[in-house]
Amino acid sequence: MKKILLLSDTHSYIDETILKYVAQADEVWHAGDIGDLIVTDTIKKLKPLRAVFGNIDDDKARMEFPLHNRFKCEDVDVWITHIGGYPGKYNQNIRSDLFLNPPNLFICGHSHILKVMFDKQHNFLHMNPGACGIHGFHNVRTMLRFVVDGEKIRDLEIVEIEKKN
Repeated sequence: MKKILLLSDTHSYIDETILKYVAQADEVWHAGDIGDLIVTDTIKKLKPLRAVFGNIDDDKARMEFPLHNRFKCEDVDVWITHIGGYPGKYNQNIRSDLFLNPPNLFICGHSHILKVMFDKQHNFLHMNPGACGIHGFHNVRTMLRFVVDGEKIRDLEIVEIEKKN
């Protein structure tokens, strides 16, 4: 059993509130647009991190993190990428791979819009944790927490943090 904190679109921002949730997780997954690597370096000092780079990330982030991160967590096949789309509107650059070899859990960021949807047509769960940084159009900073237990994803919780301007 692993407690996961899923975040995205930090855009160089990390604070004590995010770190409080990091401390409660077994692993942290970041779905891109990290910004300054101080974000991921800070997280890695506390917990294991799996991440991908996003469209705003520089060469340093692109050298440290992949565009796609596919791995097993317990018995769940996970695929994280930054610009992935969502059911019915997946990114055309990944559609064929996604449909030929679907994961159990497909995660992306980019939109700054929190979405959790089950793709019935392709039989996998899609998650986008929204944005937990302070830059962007979103009014509330969001993250997701959940447990991976064997082949089950359970105890999903939305974390909402007031965005101070």
